[in-house]
Amino acid sequence: MAVLPEERKNEILKELNKKGKVKVVELVKQFNVSEETIRRDLTILEEKGHLKKVYGGAIKTVYLNEEPSFTHRTTVNQEAKVKIGKKAIDLISNGDVIAIDVGTTMLEFAQCIENKKDITILTNSLPVSSLLTESLNQNKFTGQILLLGGIVDPKQQSISGSLTEQLLNQFNIDKAFISAGGVSTQNGVSNYHLHETLISRKMVDVSKQVILLTDYSKICVDTFCKVCTLEKVDVIVCDHPFPEEWNEHAKLEEIKWIQA
Repeated sequence: MAVLPEERKNEILKELNKKGKVKVVELVKQFNVSEETIRRDLTILEEKGHLKKVYGGAIKTVYLNEEPSFTHRTTVNQEAKVKIGKKAIDLISNGDVIAIDVGTTMLEFAQCIENKKDITILTNSLPVSSLLTESLNQNKFTGQILLLGGIVDPKQQSISGSLTEQLLNQFNIDKAFISAGGVSTQNGVSNYHLHETLISRKMVDVSKQVILLTDYSKICVDTFCKVCTLEKVDVIVCDHPFPEEWNEHAKLEEIKWIQA
């Protein structure tokens, strides 16, 4: 039985509220309509302020202005984050000194770290440091963990501040693994929280290689604070192919895109 247009839009919003994002290809299958129909629905809903269209689908507009708590975000797009984490560990070499910033994608990435020898991990994420400490106790990898000091944000479970930045200046870091609230060709990598952004920015500045871990819902999205331009990113690990509309930007040719 065919679903009426208004019923379909309501169902799209229900799915959006539950998952935080929707994909065009999945909605096409769910409602047995054309991509054009779904994209038209999303455009109408965007005009009404219910969502924000992004590459391949849409996300909740609230995410653009205020990020949900860390606990809430652990359930959003989790499958994609797991895939990204598993793919990203191939970029860690034995003996590396790496920095990991905050976010639920980074937690999934940390969960996947194993069979690495003599690695040093610096992080300003409380959940990441806790998980990695347990992995170290279980001999999943060898090395050491350094939890950066500073001011604790209990809602986001992160550490930031001038002390955190000063500590990062003391180390020679091979690779910075950073997350994002949004990624666009115009404004580069961005995030929601100023203090966390400043730490991610410092990680970028002091590291030899910058690796961005992001799911498709962040592509073509701008959030409050700029972390860095895309030219400073060496590798992007994402659950989606390289965006077609980015092909016209010559400056992105040097970025290595890895699909999880």
